[in-house]
Amino acid sequence: MNIVRTLRTHRRITAAVAASALALSLAACGNESGSGGGSEDKAKAAGIELVKSGQLTICTHLPYKPFQYKDGTEVVGFDVDLLKLLSDDLGLKTDVVNIEWAQVTSGAAFKAKKCDIGMGAMTITDPRKAALSITDPYMDATQVLMAKKDSGIKGLADLKGKKLGAQADTTGKDYADKNAAANGYTVIPFNDLALQGNNVKSGRVDAAINDNGVLYDFVKDNPEMAVVAEFDTGEQYGFAALKDGSGPKIVAKFNELLAKAKSDGKYTEIYKKWFGVEPKK
Repeated sequence: MNIVRTLRTHRRITAAVAASALALSLAACGNESGSGGGSEDKAKAAGIELVKSGQLTICTHLPYKPFQYKDGTEVVGFDVDLLKLLSDDLGLKTDVVNIEWAQVTSGAAFKAKKCDIGMGAMTITDPRKAALSITDPYMDATQVLMAKKDSGIKGLADLKGKKLGAQADTTGKDYADKNAAANGYTVIPFNDLALQGNNVKSGRVDAAINDNGVLYDFVKDNPEMAVVAEFDTGEQYGFAALKDGSGPKIVAKFNELLAKAKSDGKYTEIYKKWFGVEPKK
């Protein structure tokens, strides 16, 4: 009888240990999946309702090197690294959605719940502020003119009777349109930066206008090209989110992290990584 009792007791103890081990294993799996308490609790505590559980969904229009572009299968760039400050703080994975730029700047992408935040070296303008929640400025910018080195083009006045390439739905396109009549050129719109730059190289257009960061980067990779003029447009970049709901809370959280990154040197580190110099004070 004593032997039987001992065996029964041993079986009960073994079963209890196994059940405890299974419960611990399931709990660990739940935390690793991103659907457990960690990331969701941090986002909810900040008042942020995500489009997809456990991840920060980011809309952009690719490519816009060095702000965001594909390196193999991964989207990398200056904007990507800045938004990683936000996703890391909230314990979220990131997913980048390539979409028409106008859907980001108009706010349509956020209203349709396609993404939580938008990136793309977006200039802060009054119409965009009316349609979107926008972060504090994270970088100053201006428009520049790019042409072939041997073109003889030095400014907009040299484009009389010629074609100027501009990227659709950008402030560069706005600037090109505004100055077209006075300088006698025709504006040719392109859907993305790569098409714009390559059409200058091929000779379909005589020059291109776009943000200084992207065209200086293009020239670095294409030595037959040159930035021939700069226009002091006084632009500043911000990230965009939904005008109401979680949008202002996402913006507030990023603003807090941007201020911290600027004070502890992290922003300077990211800036130097992508532009090779420290940001101007």
